[in-house]
Amino acid sequence: MYKLFIKRLIDVVLSFIGIIVLAPIMAIVALLIKIKLGGSVLFTQNRPGKNGKVFKMYKFRTMTNATDANGKLLPDEVRLTPFGKKLRSTSLDELPSLINILKGDMSIVGPRPLLVEYLPLYNKEQARRHEMRPGLTGLAQVNGRNLLSWNERFKLDVYYIEHCSFILDIKIFFKTFYKVFKKEGITQSETTVMEDFTGDN
Repeated sequence: MYKLFIKRLIDVVLSFIGIIVLAPIMAIVALLIKIKLGGSVLFTQNRPGKNGKVFKMYKFRTMTNATDANGKLLPDEVRLTPFGKKLRSTSLDELPSLINILKGDMSIVGPRPLLVEYLPLYNKEQARRHEMRPGLTGLAQVNGRNLLSWNERFKLDVYYIEHCSFILDIKIFFKTFYKVFKKEGITQSETTVMEDFTGDN
């Protein structure tokens, strides 16, 4: 009952309230991005959702559009500015994803949506992370975040799929605020750029 109906109802209510309450903060962040980075305020990217269905995820931009002499974008770690690092370390860049939650693409709690390119690389067990909507936060994010290996993250994702409950979601929800406040689970360089997943090794 919780997985099928109540969880989605909570997502709709909380994301709607969040968008209204956090609108002033999002407006300030958007203005700062426009001033410091220029160009588009939002970063959009296709990500796989429930059952692998692809959706367009919204985030605040944290990188410049700097290119090399051939017009090719520079590596992420080069384009990620100190301002962008601050947005990531405080998770403010994730706020536009509340729109995805309201639309039904995502949930507040669930396995984080990864890249579409990873879909064919998962083994059968890892692919179970797509049995539910991806989350704004998840079990892996409050238990190490980017300091975890890919296998550790996937094990936590599958554990969540198998043990999802209202109590577990509440624990993850409030633990997320603690982790963000303490800035735990951020890589030492604070770039929060994960190594690419290359398959089940």
